[in-house]
Amino acid sequence: MAGSLADTFGRNDGEQARMSSYDLVVVGGGSAGLTAARLAGRLGARVLLAERDRLGGDCLWTGCVPSKALLHAASQVLAARRVDTYGLPAATGPADLAAVMAQVHRAMAAIAPHDSAESLSADGVEVAFGPARFTGPRGVQVGDRQVGFRFALIATGSSPALPPVPGLALTHPLTSDDVWDLERLPERLVVLGGGSIGCELGQAFARLGSQVTIVEAMECLLPRAEPRASVALAEHLAGEGVRVLTGAAADRVEPGALHVAGQVLPFDRLLVTTGRRANTAGLELAAASVRVDERGNPLVNDRLGTSNPRIFAAGDASGRSAFTHLAGVQAASVVTGALLGVRRGVDYEAVPAVTFTDPEVAQVGLTEAEARERHGDKVRVRDLDNDRVDRAVADGRTAGFTRLVLGPRGRIVGATVVSPRAGETIAHLAAAVRMGWTPSKYAATVHPYPTYADGPWNAALAEVAGRLGSTTGRVAIKALLGARRTAKR
Repeated sequence: MAGSLADTFGRNDGEQARMSSYDLVVVGGGSAGLTAARLAGRLGARVLLAERDRLGGDCLWTGCVPSKALLHAASQVLAARRVDTYGLPAATGPADLAAVMAQVHRAMAAIAPHDSAESLSADGVEVAFGPARFTGPRGVQVGDRQVGFRFALIATGSSPALPPVPGLALTHPLTSDDVWDLERLPERLVVLGGGSIGCELGQAFARLGSQVTIVEAMECLLPRAEPRASVALAEHLAGEGVRVLTGAAADRVEPGALHVAGQVLPFDRLLVTTGRRANTAGLELAAASVRVDERGNPLVNDRLGTSNPRIFAAGDASGRSAFTHLAGVQAASVVTGALLGVRRGVDYEAVPAVTFTDPEVAQVGLTEAEARERHGDKVRVRDLDNDRVDRAVADGRTAGFTRLVLGPRGRIVGATVVSPRAGETIAHLAAAVRMGWTPSKYAATVHPYPTYADGPWNAALAEVAGRLGSTTGRVAIKALLGARRTAKR
């Protein structure tokens, strides 16, 4: 490519002289890989994106897109069952899962062209399909083709990992990879794992008509969330007929039955959502002088660089991201740092996380417990229940709350929102955490009314009012009023 970064850097390396050479080779066409390849291509770099299967990665084919399409379908089914509130005949019986999954696949098909090789070509990215493996510190083989690189990015994503439960693998459980191939609704579905994926899929299938049990080995659902958020979600799921078992480690699995905590849970299908493992097998990282951890994942520094200064990792393969939105930010940071020398880190303190159940559970920054561990008695918490949010009252959706976690000097160091559309609401709070805003600074931004974003805004206003109403605040205000009266005379 004329005028590419490769021309600027030069190609006098002997290995590069014998093969096609690229400024950047990206291994993996998921969220991180697509972002990196597009950005590098737009900068004028010569870019090769290697993908062994299909472009789009987990987010398009097994994660974000299909799960949100399924959740939407399930919410529509639930609404149809409750429409008698408004004088219309309510729907009964289970949903037609084949019809639901057809809509899920239509959503994936509609988005797939955005991630296609043709769309990447428009950004100056060459795509090569086939398995990739490193052949040396500056070489990689894609299928039968040998290529050289100035820099490389490992962005191979991850796959579901089965826990070591006796008999589990023999029952051929569903995972988040293949649940989308179901055509018949399971009458009894047991979900092993009460994290975000398990809660989302469990609620969706329950709304569609399955009898769902969610089993979590930790003491609460969403173990990394605020305990109050975990309790609120568990109560809501129970209200919809989902059986929730927490603090219950699986003992063994037999055909059609999960043994857990002295109970036997019969099932028609078992869905496992307990964890994921980075897709690094077969990459021959040792040949590239890339050191790995005990699970074979690349060891990275704070710039996402590996032990080979020309090779980076982003997204799930980095071990520092489980989110599509974070994977893209990591990829952009790698590209600008490697190709342009613009060093900018990723602020991991302000990365929002959302569980897209109903209500949604969104969180950014530190939980109360994490903040107290770091800052001790300098931490305060301000909660506001959704019955103080007019939009929630109007919608009849008052279950949930907002929590602001305040650290030293009253700055917002964390926040949790449990409500409809919490995933949208948390975005402004992520900015507040990143910029170190106080509640008064957050409240100074006018929010549209009536929206669910009123929750954090009203919580911030309540905190400001509380400080003004404190003994210190009243004394200061009284002195200021007195001074103003004297000045006016």
